[in-house]
Amino acid sequence: MENKLPIGWVWTRVGEACIELVGGGTPSRNNAEYFRGNIIWLTPTEIPKEKIIIINDSKEKITERGLRNSSARIIPKNSVLLTSRASIGYVAIAGCDLTTNQGFASFVCSSAIHNFYLAYWLWSNKDMLQANATGTTFKEIAKSKLREFFIPLPPLPEQHRIVAKIEELFTELDAGVEALKKVRAQLKRYRQAVLKYAFEGKSTEEWRKSSLLSLRGSKTTEAISRDGIATPSARNDNLPELPEGWVWTSVGELAEKIHYGYTASSTIEPTGPKMLRITDIQDNTVNWNTVPYCKIESEDKQKYLLRDGDLVFARTGATVGKSYLIRGKIPDAVFASYLIRIIISKQIKKEYVYNFFQSNEYWRQIHKGKLGIGQPNVNAQTLSQIILPLPPLPEQHKIVEEIERRFSGADEVERVVEQSLKQAGRLRQSILKRAFEGKLVPQDPNDEPAEKLLELIKSEKAKISLHKPQISKRHTTTNKDSSVKLKKRNDIMRIKGGGL
Repeated sequence: MENKLPIGWVWTRVGEACIELVGGGTPSRNNAEYFRGNIIWLTPTEIPKEKIIIINDSKEKITERGLRNSSARIIPKNSVLLTSRASIGYVAIAGCDLTTNQGFASFVCSSAIHNFYLAYWLWSNKDMLQANATGTTFKEIAKSKLREFFIPLPPLPEQHRIVAKIEELFTELDAGVEALKKVRAQLKRYRQAVLKYAFEGKSTEEWRKSSLLSLRGSKTTEAISRDGIATPSARNDNLPELPEGWVWTSVGELAEKIHYGYTASSTIEPTGPKMLRITDIQDNTVNWNTVPYCKIESEDKQKYLLRDGDLVFARTGATVGKSYLIRGKIPDAVFASYLIRIIISKQIKKEYVYNFFQSNEYWRQIHKGKLGIGQPNVNAQTLSQIILPLPPLPEQHKIVEEIERRFSGADEVERVVEQSLKQAGRLRQSILKRAFEGKLVPQDPNDEPAEKLLELIKSEKAKISLHKPQISKRHTTTNKDSSVKLKKRNDIMRIKGGGL
């Protein structure tokens, strides 16, 4: 609050700038009738995190009886809705009279404050709101604390100018962000197109023609029939025709071994080797410094020890099917039981198989082979039956080279996109910061000072009562009387103005 404000602005507490700060509630779930009404009832999950919107509908609606028999409140149109529990600091505007659950603190605005001005101020201070939350089971910011925050209050005409400028700049930013997201989506499609062409033999078609003579001396079946690795089986006629020298095969036919990981509790104490878990694999990389350790006997350690070229595969949970190729020098490490390791034959290019594991065709087979509903999983047998096309070893090398070359360019574009998206986020915050410092739009000396607004708010508070009538649980009323009371209560709570 020590920041100097422009002439005509004042510092005031949030509780003093609004008519009332309203909570919410949930009617008893034991009474299904409470949720068969037409009164909008919001939960925090319905509030977008990336922007402020006007809310006119909800997933669930409650009855007037559910409203009366709970701590839910009718919140008047134009109020500012703030998520105050769990995901704290996200904001929306009530586009009509509505109710919320207890995960909200809603600000009923007077005619002296533009509701979007308050909404943008709250949104810009999300980190501050989250830092002031308390609780053990879940975090929540108390309404008493919200009332005490200081907000810079400009004259009302300037509030309108600020909101208009914010929305103008945000509209331009949103258009840029949307374009960047489209590029990101196009990059994803491009990578899949690269993989599709690679595993159809199209990306190496010209190379194959020029290398035909040398390839005939390096037949695929001869390349992988050594060391006890099975020759690829004959496939049915439903599979597409492959280029000359290629065969249809399966993961099981290319693998020396497919097995589950080690079962043990992890620990941060260096009592043994590192133990790689599914959660340690993020964005196709592993930070080995954060991977925990485990205790394991020497004989078991040799069985589960990870080596360069191993493919590990998530066999259960939300990430089922995700794979990671162990590359280069790694610390002494084994792999956990929710992973499957595939040791590929030495006569096969490991990166070729790994790249196939990123393709849509691979994922189609994984989704088809998933077992379970609550916790989907893929076992070693299902994994071994994944079918893939296999070219001669020299062409495997060339395909991997072509994929990496094309992916390298896409990765560079994606880095620029992600950097630009982060810059857009920082620019958004910079716009809001300037707005609430009085630096976004020029001041007009003819505007009535904000001090006069505080007097208007006090006057409105004195005239309007928003308290919900207390209704005894034993009280009964006819539908007609009930409707009249609800209408009367809504009429009392409607506030003119508020910025919309």
